[in-house]
Amino acid sequence: MLVGMTGVGGGSLMTPILVLLFNFHPATAVGTDLLYASVTKTVGTAVHGTRKSVDWKIVTALACGSVPAAILTLFSMAHFGALASQVTGELTLLLGVVLVLTSVSILFRPLFLRWAGPRADQATARGISGWTILLGAVLGVLVSLTSVGAGALGTTVLLMLYPRLPVARIAGSDIAHAVPLTLIAGIGHWLMGSVDLILMVGLLIGSIPGIIVGSLLANKVSDTLLRIVLAITLFVVALKMLTG
Repeated sequence: MLVGMTGVGGGSLMTPILVLLFNFHPATAVGTDLLYASVTKTVGTAVHGTRKSVDWKIVTALACGSVPAAILTLFSMAHFGALASQVTGELTLLLGVVLVLTSVSILFRPLFLRWAGPRADQATARGISGWTILLGAVLGVLVSLTSVGAGALGTTVLLMLYPRLPVARIAGSDIAHAVPLTLIAGIGHWLMGSVDLILMVGLLIGSIPGIIVGSLLANKVSDTLLRIVLAITLFVVALKMLTG
């Protein structure tokens, strides 16, 4: 429901929950979350698409950066061994840092948008496209490593780059872009052996109806309340990840 309403909450909450509460290896939590997210966000994209809330030019620009970055990141993870015991601590630390950045981006989003608005108005279309591709590349790396970033960080930066677009259209575009990104990253993790298919089926049973309901409620929920609750929750989870 959270992903459908805001584009945020999938990897940001699911991955740390799988690690902290269910004691999954961080790489398994990331890989499983990515593959299941590709299915749920496909459903969310279909709903947003029927409501004309996807900007396919933005989706294409993001994918031009994220897909090559994700592939390079996956090759690097395979080379260094993502499931090795010695990288567990590094993955957990990285996940905690990204969660802190995510919580900050959610909580202070209005301030970021007020700062970026005038600057975005002065930028050229080519410049905006370039920044969008760069954002996609950053998200490709972060999502492949942690499954976090495509929602909160991506949405916040997109709102800064495209301040004239409705929030629902930004969220829909972010969800649509996450489909190829999470699918490619999820398949990469599956080939590395860091996907639990039984766990993924359980997540899908709850998430598919949830994202349909959330997408339909996207314009009816208090953005301020939801943003504060999400930011506080993610910050608490991040502290837990960082302090062990």
